[in-house]
Amino acid sequence: MFVSNEGPILHADLDAFYASVEQRDDPRLRGRPVIVGGGVVLAASYEAKAHGVRTAMGGALARRLCPQAIVVPPRMAAYSEASKAVFAVFGQTTPVVEGLSIDEAFLDVGGLRRIAGTPTEIARRLRQDVAEQVGLPITVGVARTKFLAKVASGVAKPDGLLVVPHDGELEFLHPLPVERLWGVGRVTAEKLRKRGITTVGQVAALDEHSLVSMLGRASGRHLHALSHNRDPRPVQVGRRRRSIGAQRALGRRRRSPAELDALLAGLVDKLARRLRAAKRVCRTVVLRLRYADFTRVTRSHTIAEATAHTDTILATARILLAAAMPTIEREGLTLIGVALTNLDDDGAIQLALPFDERSGGALDSTLDTVRDRFGAASVTRATLLGRDPGLSVPLLPD
Repeated sequence: MFVSNEGPILHADLDAFYASVEQRDDPRLRGRPVIVGGGVVLAASYEAKAHGVRTAMGGALARRLCPQAIVVPPRMAAYSEASKAVFAVFGQTTPVVEGLSIDEAFLDVGGLRRIAGTPTEIARRLRQDVAEQVGLPITVGVARTKFLAKVASGVAKPDGLLVVPHDGELEFLHPLPVERLWGVGRVTAEKLRKRGITTVGQVAALDEHSLVSMLGRASGRHLHALSHNRDPRPVQVGRRRRSIGAQRALGRRRRSPAELDALLAGLVDKLARRLRAAKRVCRTVVLRLRYADFTRVTRSHTIAEATAHTDTILATARILLAAAMPTIEREGLTLIGVALTNLDDDGAIQLALPFDERSGGALDSTLDTVRDRFGAASVTRATLLGRDPGLSVPLLPD
């Protein structure tokens, strides 16, 4: 019996997706630094990234770092169409595809050797097909686990292919910086580096008990497993989203409480409509804030009963915002966001007798019908009239 030393999991990730679509569609932008978005950087080409430009950076700072950059407005419809075309190629490659976002996915190609070749051959052909059929560069990592395949694609960027053989997994993984481990953000990285732990190998050298005492039970056990490349998760087809969210960058200008409330209402309107369209309900509302010093915080509240009613979600979000207002007024705010988590199918909730005459279900349903027929902007809140509704970022179907 033949035993493969590679794969079977591919992590395919489009390179600088929005910026690559702009360079594909406008030949004048090819090979030049491109920034998508003005006030806040939504995407930057690798030519712009070479100058230090990063996603979510303020537009003014990005232009100071790369004054020769070409700034283009986002075209969400074009990105959505490009994503659909790329996922069609994924579907032609294997039936086992797990989308992570509109520009990346895991693919399981195990069992395709006789009809499609080795994982490496499949990955090469996938990159070629995306380039020829969609006109975009894509990087692919090939490994035995989802975690390592994603790490491999990150190391191989841009426009690369990296295969990690089974007998070389830890040799590849352990020299990498700790930030390559899923779950290691700025705060966790600082905790580790203060103790002289800078590489994945140094994390792996610690026993699980030491990591738990250092980082907490969940994080310590998680990082201990990943540092040894223990990741049993399979590629899951049709896995539903565990949360949905939306956010607005605010710039440096101070916003009044009324402005922030209007922005919050707009975000909740958008999310609640998406929730109902997917026939789902949520239990937890999360408020995300970024202060003027770029410190990020989250506040959350779990509702007693799962819901998709706009007014219920908005009331909860307003409570969270009110609690944060003293800090906002003192520190300033540059970003506000809302996420809905603890999602479930709407058929899973316990129906209650309609004792509350203010139930918003009928109103929500009516507004959804009007917006579906005449467009999202056909009906809006009075407080949102004349305000920029913000961008609607394309998402994978739920």
